[in-house]
Amino acid sequence: MHVPLRLIIGCMFFFFLYHPALAQEKKVEFKILSNRNEVLSYASVTVLEVPDSLNRQEKIADSLGQVYFQLMQGHFYRVRVSHSGYAEVEKNITIKGDHPQYTIEMSTRTGAMSGIIVKSTRPLIRQEDDKTIVDAESLAAISTNAYEILEKTPGLFVDQDGNIYLSSTTPATVYINGREQKMSAADIATMLKSLPPNAIASIEILRTPSARYDASGSGGVVNVVLKKGVKVGLTGSITTGLNQGKYGNRFIGLNLNNSKGALTTYLNVQYGKRNSFDHIQTDRFFPADASLLSQNALTRYAADNAYVGIGIGYQLNTKWTLNYDARWSENWSNNNSNNVSVISKNAQVQANYRATVINNAVNYNINQGINAKYKLDSAGSEWTTDVSFNYAPNVNHQQFNTGNGKINSRLNFFTAQSNLVKKLKNSITVETGLKTSLVHFNNKTNYFRGSPSSTVSDSTRSGAYRYVENINALFIQASRKFSGIIVKMGTRLENTNMEGTQLSPADTSFSIHRTDLFPYIYLSRNIMKIAGYDLRAYLVFRRTISRPAYEYLNPSLRIIDPFLFETGNPTLRPQFTRNYEANISVDERPLVAFGINETKDIFTQVIYQSDTNQLVSKRTYDNLGSNKEHYIRLLGAIPPGRKYFFVLGAQYNHNFYRGLYENKPLSYKKGSWTIFTYHQLKLTPLTQLSVNGYARFNGQQQFYELSTFGELRMSINQQFFKKKLNITLSLNDIFKTNQNEFSINQGSVMATGMREGDTRRFGLNIRYNFGLRKKEENNVFNTESPEKAN
Repeated sequence: MHVPLRLIIGCMFFFFLYHPALAQEKKVEFKILSNRNEVLSYASVTVLEVPDSLNRQEKIADSLGQVYFQLMQGHFYRVRVSHSGYAEVEKNITIKGDHPQYTIEMSTRTGAMSGIIVKSTRPLIRQEDDKTIVDAESLAAISTNAYEILEKTPGLFVDQDGNIYLSSTTPATVYINGREQKMSAADIATMLKSLPPNAIASIEILRTPSARYDASGSGGVVNVVLKKGVKVGLTGSITTGLNQGKYGNRFIGLNLNNSKGALTTYLNVQYGKRNSFDHIQTDRFFPADASLLSQNALTRYAADNAYVGIGIGYQLNTKWTLNYDARWSENWSNNNSNNVSVISKNAQVQANYRATVINNAVNYNINQGINAKYKLDSAGSEWTTDVSFNYAPNVNHQQFNTGNGKINSRLNFFTAQSNLVKKLKNSITVETGLKTSLVHFNNKTNYFRGSPSSTVSDSTRSGAYRYVENINALFIQASRKFSGIIVKMGTRLENTNMEGTQLSPADTSFSIHRTDLFPYIYLSRNIMKIAGYDLRAYLVFRRTISRPAYEYLNPSLRIIDPFLFETGNPTLRPQFTRNYEANISVDERPLVAFGINETKDIFTQVIYQSDTNQLVSKRTYDNLGSNKEHYIRLLGAIPPGRKYFFVLGAQYNHNFYRGLYENKPLSYKKGSWTIFTYHQLKLTPLTQLSVNGYARFNGQQQFYELSTFGELRMSINQQFFKKKLNITLSLNDIFKTNQNEFSINQGSVMATGMREGDTRRFGLNIRYNFGLRKKEENNVFNTESPEKAN
């Protein structure tokens, strides 16, 4: 038996045997109503265990007046409920039955009620079953777009190319409102940079997603949950801001939320201008003749972007809820790149080249989705159906030294899924669902050589490519609590169909049809209490797949500069990963995790030397063998609510690659550390100081070894006019350390270099909240809590 498999089976065996069989935890539902039988949204609910009153839990009810607690069967509790305008209620209960439910009625408080504020605290990071949830409110106040929020989220690492990393060195898959985007990392980054920061409710991090999610998330899943119009009455905010580095960014946005009876609506609008640069220097050594190729590339990225998001939700009755949402974003970019290449030998210059490229591109992204939810019973059973369509055209006009070109691409992505969650007797929950997705991608590239007045077609660069992908999936999983242990097991069946056709200059079609099974196991239980806080342990196993994207498979030639071209690999095979993770959380806050990723047929970006010219390199993708990755993650925090709060975490990754590179044996080991932190200090009741940042030591990006780099950010927020006006000053990359040196020494490729961007920036954000709403203190800025999206 494989060693990691023996390890996790042994842990599971210990997990089942070593537990007290005296009491069971139950999920207890409280519903808060007025004395006129009206739902009271956002009531503050406190549960105290009797006689141990130090063991207390506090939560805020949702927009439907519902709130859930994990309480012990047979134990006695005291429940306190408070709400603006209503008399506080205190009730004693004893937990009985399989699905305990309590309705608490509140009476209108007599007398004047002006100035009443219901307060509660919400942690920046909390653990909920198999996912980590990050509250985005505090991060939005110091960000100009959604992409910056992800950069500042503790525990996430976003590289210069837009890839997001969690536990593994494999990039995570990005979802928005639970829907995969099916776009490249660069396109997703562009879309997120157009998304207003205050449109985000939370960031859900799933390092080992359950069978409910697509099996393609071998690097985990990052789900960006957008706010929905669930506030009472008409509310909104106007936000504007800017930040300045070498170049400047600025934006202005409007957010409206309206809730009246069964109808809820929202509108998000933002316009922004971005400007930055990317500077890369490389030195590549050729031992055959002792020559050196030095390149200095400077690219300036300038773009205008606009975003509009609308949503409508309607509760037909107590059973049915319908939601429609649509998002449109447009990005106009003007990128200028200047690359100087020098070939030298024995310190003597042999040749000198300068390549100038201008890209004028327009990217659209139009997404529409319909979601229907049917509530089967009061125990939490429900049937949800979601249908969405994404259309993303891209037109890029390119000019360079010796000619020009036009790149035209179209992405159509349709997905439909239907999931059923059924609560049965004996604390059994069964989930099952179907999903189908269809991707159509068309690319047509025309290049011409010569001056604008006299051009001829460049057949070495021109081409046309069509890609079709259809994935059909079925999953089933069940969970049950045994004497305090939550056991969830399931499997996902996915049928993959991929067709690629190179229409010109030559037909190099490929076809992939396969069906795979992906099991999932999840175990969780409370171990003990420390100072009244629950210490909970988790064990997770999952098998996943990483399918090569269309840009990895596209065999068309793309010339980067006179010494580098890139092409896809139509024979690229998918890679499979088995993930084992054990972790512990305290009071819904992750504490420590240890995991193993075993990957076969790993594909990665590689550089090969040209067969005809040693100075020319080909950048492509290839399956190199296997990789075994060990990681450990530590996280500590002081809970929010007082003057000072912090989160401090560290993660260690160790990779061991084995395989073939350029038909030669490959054996490569690398370990790296990443630390991240978030601090906030309440200087006055209306003033908050925040500091956050990260550092990566001996980093790795595929086969590139990176030097130590990181970033420290600071911001101060001040509130005015009864907390309606928020002004935030921020400084990013204070010490200008978010730049790194890199090196690669694999096969015939020996190169070193440096990369930096426009990361040191001073920022100013201004937000004004308007409308009448219940005020609630969250963990940072005392603003209203976003409702979790469905």
